[in-house]
Formats: sequence, structure tokens, C-alpha cells
Amino acid sequence: MLSGQLVGRLFSMAGRVCLSRGSAGSGIIGPVEAAIRTKLEQALNPEVLELNNESGGHAVPPGSETHFRVAVVSSRFEGLSPLQRHRLVHAALSEELAGPVHALAIQARTPAQWRENPQLDPSPPCLGGSKKTRGTL
Repeated sequence: MLSGQLVGRLFSMAGRVCLSRGSAGSGIIGPVEAAIRTKLEQALNPEVLELNNESGGHAVPPGSETHFRVAVVSSRFEGLSPLQRHRLVHAALSEELAGPVHALAIQARTPAQWRENPQLDPSPPCLGGSKKTRGTL
């Protein structure tokens, strides 16, 4: 069941569904998140675009836009391997990936695949800090 906050972010636009969980779960959509959404909509014309800013679960300052998880359902993915699908997403977001976005988890599915499993895989917990603070190389 979707919370009232999420329901407020759920839209249907010409048969497309877009869901946003806001900047680090705050319900506020920041400029990086807005740019990601716009670019993916323009490049892939998705039937479903679910974008989660997961920065709040990582060792970054509050309000950061550095870690995202996206589910993109597009007919543009028909006949493409998972790697080719990810390359399309990366191409659309090359500016963000070269700059503010540190991590992007992608689920790129065809409409038929999404109908079979309309779930976004959970993210693993952040280990916090950096390799240096964890004592690894």
C-alpha cells in the first residue's frame, strides 16, 4: 500500500506511470533528481519510471543527490541485452554520472517483463564511510 506522501507523487501521464520518492525520502525533488527524470523520459519514453533517491541511506550530507535507484520500463528495450539497456540509460544520464551522481542502480525492463514482476529490487544497506575508514584497500 502506498503512503499518502507517495500517492501524491504518483502520476499517470498519457498511459505512463511515474513514481518519485523525493530527495532522500523527504518528498522534495531536487535538481539532480528532476534532471534524471526529464532525461530518461525524453530518451526512453518509458511506460513506467520509478526513481528513488537513496542518498539518505548513505554516508553523505543531508539533502544530497548522489545515490539513485531507477526502474525504467520501455519498449525501447525490446530485443536488447541487459548491458545494452544499461548503456542506453547511462548515455541519457552521462552528465549526471560524470558529476554529482556517485551510484545508479538500474532495472531496465520491457513492458512484458514489468507485468511479470512489477517490483523494484531492494538496495543493500550502506556500509558507511569509505574504503579508507573500513581499513580495506
